[in-house]
Amino acid sequence: MARIAADLAAGGHRPEAFAAAVWQALGRADAGFLAGVAAYRGHPWRRELADPPAVWAEGGSRLLDYGGAGPVVVFVPSLVNRAQILDLLPEATMLRFLAGQGVRPLLLDWGEPGPLERGFGLTDYVAGRLERALAAVPGPVVLVGYCMGGLLALAAAQRRPDRVRALALLATPWDFWAADAAQAQAVGALLPALEPMLAALGALPVDAIQAIFAGLDPFSIAAKYRGFARVDPASGRARRFVALEDWLNDGVALAAPVARECLAGWYGGNAPARGEWRIAGEAVVPARLRLPSFLAVPARDRIVPPAAALALAGVLPGALVHHAAAGHIGMVAGSTAEAALWRPLLEWVLGLPP
Repeated sequence: MARIAADLAAGGHRPEAFAAAVWQALGRADAGFLAGVAAYRGHPWRRELADPPAVWAEGGSRLLDYGGAGPVVVFVPSLVNRAQILDLLPEATMLRFLAGQGVRPLLLDWGEPGPLERGFGLTDYVAGRLERALAAVPGPVVLVGYCMGGLLALAAAQRRPDRVRALALLATPWDFWAADAAQAQAVGALLPALEPMLAALGALPVDAIQAIFAGLDPFSIAAKYRGFARVDPASGRARRFVALEDWLNDGVALAAPVARECLAGWYGGNAPARGEWRIAGEAVVPARLRLPSFLAVPARDRIVPPAAALALAGVLPGALVHHAAAGHIGMVAGSTAEAALWRPLLEWVLGLPP
């Protein structure tokens, strides 16, 4: 501080004036952030899309059928966010788009973890819920996993090659240390501090999950709300922003055993890339898969760094790598999602051998 003050004085600037200018700039930024939050909270948009019928259900989980005629494609989302991101708005719904283009998409909605699911580990979700959902539909199917759901889909494809004829992985991490090993290990190191909460609740609450992800890019939240303060509230852009924020803020708690596996095993230990991640005692090894595969890697992904997802290209035999010109969420629900992902994925599915 003394050096800054000396430099200011040498340039003919009073340190008091500099400090005042800094506080004014911070005040303007803070006002923009608060204006954006107020605009979001006061926006009239509410979700009106109704869920399609379920063809299978177990506990809080459902397999939703979006109709359409053609190859059956089962989508597996993350466990920590609601499945609605793939069916967000009438103008932003990957699943309804595909249903109108010669594909029959089905969506596995994991649901909230109830008393039973709070004791689930990843084996229960993969070798239990996911495999039973696959058994409930005509197969073999094209299996598509998004983000964390991609890891679950990959494990299921290895275990049940009779039920899966092709595999698509969208923004799916594999090497958690590829981009920033220290940051990933820091996330894993949070587990001991979270243990009292996990033991008491049997789950990692939504607020805790959001805090962890916010820590990966702490300045982005304020920046996006400042930007929203300048958006016309009657525009389609505003409606999409509100829909996405509602989805982000309406997350799903993570069963305590799953939270431990993900934080300690995936982030802390990089278990998938090291060949140490197991489902029902069997190591998940992508090199064992012998089926067509599609990897979508967003170019601007802050949640799953491209390097973490691209690691699968080197271990999944014959994978077609698609570099999507979008971010983690924009790839599936953004204004350019149709060109960035929907159509390339559709072309790949329709081009698969019968």
